[in-house]
Amino acid sequence: MTGAITNWAGNIRFSTDRLHRPASLAQLCEVVGGRAAAGVRLKVLGSGHSFNRVADTDGELVSLAAMPPEIDIDPAAGTVWVAAGIRYGELAVRLHEAGFALHNMASLPHISVAGSCATGTHGSGDRNGGLATAVSGLELVTADGTPRILDRDHPDFPGAVVGLGALGVVTRLRLRIEPAYQVRQYVFDQLPRAAVDEHWSEIFADGYSVSLFTDWTSRNFVTGWLKRRTDDGRPEPGARWFGATAATGPRHPVPGMAGETCTRQGGVPGPWHARLPHFRLEFTPSSGAEIQSEYLLPRDRLVEALGELDGIRDRIAAVVQTCEVRTVAADDLWLSPAYGRDTVALHFTWLPDAAALSPVLAALERRLGPLSPRAHWGKEAGLDPAGGYERLADFAALTRRYDPAGTFRNALLDRWLSGLESPAPR
Repeated sequence: MTGAITNWAGNIRFSTDRLHRPASLAQLCEVVGGRAAAGVRLKVLGSGHSFNRVADTDGELVSLAAMPPEIDIDPAAGTVWVAAGIRYGELAVRLHEAGFALHNMASLPHISVAGSCATGTHGSGDRNGGLATAVSGLELVTADGTPRILDRDHPDFPGAVVGLGALGVVTRLRLRIEPAYQVRQYVFDQLPRAAVDEHWSEIFADGYSVSLFTDWTSRNFVTGWLKRRTDDGRPEPGARWFGATAATGPRHPVPGMAGETCTRQGGVPGPWHARLPHFRLEFTPSSGAEIQSEYLLPRDRLVEALGELDGIRDRIAAVVQTCEVRTVAADDLWLSPAYGRDTVALHFTWLPDAAALSPVLAALERRLGPLSPRAHWGKEAGLDPAGGYERLADFAALTRRYDPAGTFRNALLDRWLSGLESPAPR
């Protein structure tokens, strides 16, 4: 394939126009083994929903879009094997038709399963782990062109699931599933900042999934999104929620955009996959023309973080489209943004102006720096991840065992991992 290849938002133009599209596992193994033997670096191109160069390469790209779209549900085991390139929205429909569900979904269903897990993508909910916490097994093709499967009890598993594509090409994932459930979604306008400062723990515990949105033009949050399972026994929240007022029509996370492109609101019950994401699969998610960043902090540092960013509120407001605040449960995956700690995430959707954003992002990171932030692996940031991800050295050693020649490395991974010498546990 020739011609410029860009990411979803268009802010990244990949360094190569060489793209392989194998149609079978055998073809993929041949591509990987052959290019590795020739000393050519490879990275997998997923749905392109990353905003930095984590998927870029000075070698060649591999797309799994032509691979068989496997979705193999095992009702007895409560698991599903799913092809890596399938999008969550497509998987969710198949699961729901069979009477099953995932524990959570991200804000948009357009992202690929493998790419989302590999970068630590998450949804929202005090008791909900990131998307990768549903993984109980994975198949990957290593640099010698050989496929192998890692199960949950394999010692390398916690380091491999959020793997940044650095160990091999993930071809399939086995996910835990549960019986299908229904969700009601409520949106409230103008949540007072004072209520968040005083009652943040109660607010985020009040639903299965809770998200707060601000554009930083005032202290109040523009909207609060409350998602409740219909089987949780909670009563209707009513017209007021922690001082916010029930929305009178559909809302969009980005102020001024049409709410009709979002999932059904107003407390109308619906399938889990049609309520947990903010955006509907058939529409362009978010705003499209954007840059994204996200910083994940210990959950109990939320009020401090908001206070720190108050000092540059005007600067943030000048370049932001929206900012989402949500929580994620702790897990044991080495490179997960929620590794070892219950987490609060501050996600920023910026205007697509890198020059204007750069100094604001630097100021924001200076203010959040003392609060132990971790930057999302697939989004724009200047932070050195070694300062926030304490198992990064162990992961670097793991990549040396799986990929000693660096076939699946790139310039960004070289910068993140070079010089880290801690031996990986076996």
